[in-house]
This record gives sequence, C-alpha cells and structure tokens, in this order.
Amino acid sequence: MRTRLVVVPAFVLLCSAAIAAADVTGAWSVTITTADGKITGKAVLKQAGDRVTGQIGPAENATIPVEGVLTAKKLTLKTHPQPGRTAAFDSCELTVGEQKMEGTIRGGDVGRGTIDFVRIKP
Repeated sequence: MRTRLVVVPAFVLLCSAAIAAADVTGAWSVTITTADGKITGKAVLKQAGDRVTGQIGPAENATIPVEGVLTAKKLTLKTHPQPGRTAAFDSCELTVGEQKMEGTIRGGDVGRGTIDFVRIKP
C-alpha cells in the first residue's frame, strides 16, 4: 500500500508539470477559415506566466496587438486594432499543442470561423 501512495503523487506531479509546460512563445503561421474562404497570416507571441501578448496580421508589416490568457491547454486571445485598422476577429479560443493550436474565432470582419496556428521553426 505504501508504494501506491508514493507512485500516485509522483504521477500527479508529472502530469501537472506537463500541463504547466505549455509555452506559446514564438512565431506562428495562421490560417482563418470561414464560409467565404481562407485568410492566411502570421503571429508572433510572447508568454510570461499565464499572460500572452504579441502581434497578428496578414503580413509582418501589417499587424495588430493581441493579448490573452493561457489556462492549462486553452489560450484565449483578444485583438486590439489600432485607429483606422480592422481585425479579422475580436477574440479566439485555442486548444494548445506543442506545434499547433486550433480553435474558433468570433466577431471582427469575418464573424465566425476556425483558426489554426502552426509553429514556425526557427
């Protein structure tokens, strides 16, 4: 019985470390899919704890700020268009993987759709 008590806490600690290890920092290729078609772009994200900030847009010289929160394997991002600029979406919710994030978008220019982030290798 004593061995099981040691194994279970160790297993819980390993699982907790795996969940906490999600890091979305880096460059991502972005594809938004709607009923009207696909939009491609790029995002660069930086993570500090559970807070995520960065830029997203159709090209590196046409980006808008984003910020969000990462909770376990779920990332919620909100766009902050600058005056005179629009955004394809107001917010998105993503399921985070090591090399890919997938989710849905709401609001903005396109309304509803899906969004995929694929990590760009350095």
